[in-house]
Amino acid sequence: MKSFFEPASQQELLERLEKLTPGTTPQWGKMNAAQMLAHCGAALKTPTGELTLKPMPWFFRLIGPMIKKSILSEKPYSKNSPTAPEFLMRGEMDFEVEKQNFLRNFQKLTAGPQVATVVKHPFFGKMTAEEWGRHMYKHTDYHFGQFGI
Repeated sequence: MKSFFEPASQQELLERLEKLTPGTTPQWGKMNAAQMLAHCGAALKTPTGELTLKPMPWFFRLIGPMIKKSILSEKPYSKNSPTAPEFLMRGEMDFEVEKQNFLRNFQKLTAGPQVATVVKHPFFGKMTAEEWGRHMYKHTDYHFGQFGI
C-alpha cells in the first residue's frame, strides 16, 4: 500500500495536483475543486495535531476501530463517504489560495513519519505513523480520483 511518507507517492500526488484546475468538475460529490483542496488540506493537519477533531459519540468510537482495517486496506473508499464536520467545506473559496494552503500542509506532513504525532484518531482509535501515512495517501488519492486526476 502506498504511503504519504514515500517520496515516489509524494511526487505522484504533486504531479496529479498540477492537472487540477478551478474548472475541473467532480465525477461525484458536492465539492468543487477549491473546496476539495481545502478539505484535503485540512485533513493533512490532523496527524500533526494542527487540527484537532471533536470527540466522536461513543457509538462511533466503538465501531471506528473495526472499520479502520478496511480504511487502511487496498479497497477503495466508497463514493460519498461521510466526513467529520471540521472537514465540510461550503461556500465560495479561492482555488489558488486553497492550492497554496494544501501545498503548505502537504510539505509539513511529507517531512516524514516523525511529524505524525497524533496517536489516537477520534473515529479509528489508535493510529501509528505508518497508518497515518497510508490513510493520508489513500484519502488524497480518493479525492484526486473524484476529480479525475
